[in-house]
Parts: sequence; structure tokens; C-alpha cells
Amino acid sequence: MSECGTEREAEPVWGAAAIGRVIGKNRRQTFWLLQNRMLPARKVGALWVSERQTLLKFITKPGEPMAA
Repeated sequence: MSECGTEREAEPVWGAAAIGRVIGKNRRQTFWLLQNRMLPARKVGALWVSERQTLLKFITKPGEPMAA
């Protein structure tokens, strides 16, 4: 993989709508998943944030519980 591709995977994804685009859900569905701690993300101020690579790894391994 190219250096640019690696940087893109490690970049933070800010907000429920953007996180939803990465995982293929709408903003409302994603917000519910975030609020119920079902996605690997954290809240910074008023915004949710996660890393693209972390989200993609998480959704491709169903059935594994998220670490607290």
C-alpha cells in the first residue's frame, strides 16, 4: 500500500455522519451505535471521533466484543 493510503486509513473521522459513511450507516443509526458504545469511538467535546482503520477493522470482525 502506498504511503498516502496508510495516512488516509489512520486519519481521524470526526462526527456521527462521517463515521456513518465509513461503516455504511446513516447518521441516526450511527449515533445510536455510538451512544450505546457499540463502536470503537470516543466523544471529544460535542463530537464523536474514531480512526478510519479502527472502524473498518471493527466492522469486518463481527461477534467480537469491544474493549471498554
